[in-house]
Amino acid sequence: MAHALSLVVALSTRSPQPPSPSSSRSSSRPSKLGGRNLRSNASDAGRRRGPVSPSHKTQKLNSEVSPHRAVSAVRLMRIELGGAFADLLNERGKGPGENEMGYVERTLGFRTRELDDRDLRLVTDVVGGTIRWRRFLDHLIVSLCHDQSTFRHMEPLLLQILRIGMYEIVKLDMPPYAVVDENVRLAKVALRPGAGNMVNGILRKLVQLKESDALPLPKLEGDDHAQARALATLYSHPVWMVRRWTKYFGREEAIKLMVWNNSEPSYSLRANTGKGVTRADLVKHLDMLEVPYELSLNMEDFVRIKTGMQIIIRAGLLKEGTCAVQDESAGLVVSLLDPQPSDCIIDCCAAPGGKTLYMASCLSGQGMISAIDVNRGRLRILQETAKVHQVDGVITTVHADLRDFAGNNPLKANKVLLDAPCSGLGVLSKRADLRWNKNLEDLEELKELQNELLDAASRLVKPGGVLVYSTCSIDPEENEERVTAFLLRHPEFCIDPADKYVPGEFLTERGFYFSNPVKHSLDGAFAARLLRAL
Repeated sequence: MAHALSLVVALSTRSPQPPSPSSSRSSSRPSKLGGRNLRSNASDAGRRRGPVSPSHKTQKLNSEVSPHRAVSAVRLMRIELGGAFADLLNERGKGPGENEMGYVERTLGFRTRELDDRDLRLVTDVVGGTIRWRRFLDHLIVSLCHDQSTFRHMEPLLLQILRIGMYEIVKLDMPPYAVVDENVRLAKVALRPGAGNMVNGILRKLVQLKESDALPLPKLEGDDHAQARALATLYSHPVWMVRRWTKYFGREEAIKLMVWNNSEPSYSLRANTGKGVTRADLVKHLDMLEVPYELSLNMEDFVRIKTGMQIIIRAGLLKEGTCAVQDESAGLVVSLLDPQPSDCIIDCCAAPGGKTLYMASCLSGQGMISAIDVNRGRLRILQETAKVHQVDGVITTVHADLRDFAGNNPLKANKVLLDAPCSGLGVLSKRADLRWNKNLEDLEELKELQNELLDAASRLVKPGGVLVYSTCSIDPEENEERVTAFLLRHPEFCIDPADKYVPGEFLTERGFYFSNPVKHSLDGAFAARLLRAL
């Protein structure tokens, strides 16, 4: 699964749009913000939709309101109510452009001052953290309101301001009464004095409870379901995820996984060898920019960074195609396919193209990749980025549904990659919003889609060729079980063990590739290399 950040520059010029289900790597169904008054009742936020009905109050600069909190509140509403993707709105180091600041002004009724570097970092931390800890924060709000009805009928903007204040007090350990004062001011100016009074009362009560170590936390008691609900609140995940991970991995590993998902993510940069850039060249750039990094121990073209993305963006390294943001777990999937110069490869669900671009860089200008995807807009982004990376000469994009294409086209290849649409349960540390957009019914639908796509992809593999099936999920039902079912339907394929292509620590007992977020400190990913008989 190619993470959206791998195309950060190309995407930054567009408003985030939800991908269509067939081409999406995560198959979430975000609601659209269109026609909805953001100050209306929040209880039906997931059902009622509509454009922002902006307030036209003063439209003047308000220098007293905390700009990072104002921007964060509007971003959070766009993510929760409008279906915007948190990784696009909240890319590390990428500040709000004119469009977003205009949106803030139209939503709140006033302008804030421009955000400086510190503000940008705070927006990133607050938006990402508030989304991750949403269930826990809402538990605190309900506990302090002493009334479920008050919470259910709370205005969206007021709810986001309360979440921000609680997150800053409980998780960021900011000076508590400064946090109270700033969020009260935002509520009063953006809503009304009474809203500010409510924020003041709830946040001050929270400060008192925190200082006396008496936060109203759920207790781990009762039957398995009750304990799962308590764990889901304490670690801020959906109950169904907690129950599923406890079933497959055990409680201790499930808790470790939730802790990982709630931690600040790190990112990897891939040197663009297709443009002649080596990792040593990339390291020189990072040294000059004074961005701290670690060399990847798994991939020779990759480095890891924890901070400094804003500096890298401003220096133009992504825009110029010197490097790409890509997790090593995705790079290892490409290693499993083993692209070589002169190969002809079919990438079945290519867009937005992180793996496509990496495979193209491995071809050294020789060979061809047919990049198929059902989403024309995302294919266009792939084409534009391929030009920046100087690998467009070996990439041909094909706008089609793979299932139709495979049945009506004679194209076949010795190497075929199916990076299938999946739940994205392996990338929850980066896609903070994804956990709230998934349910068990989604997984059942995805499993059927994955089966159909696997069957279609298999028809594109020449005798003696290779099919790599991959996901960015850690769920066995999307991974090993889909491969097992496929092999029963297609006895002409067999498992080609991954030990020749990826480090041994990523191997499963059956010879599949699997990256464990807790064990490997990477995104979770799975891939199987399958050989077709001659």
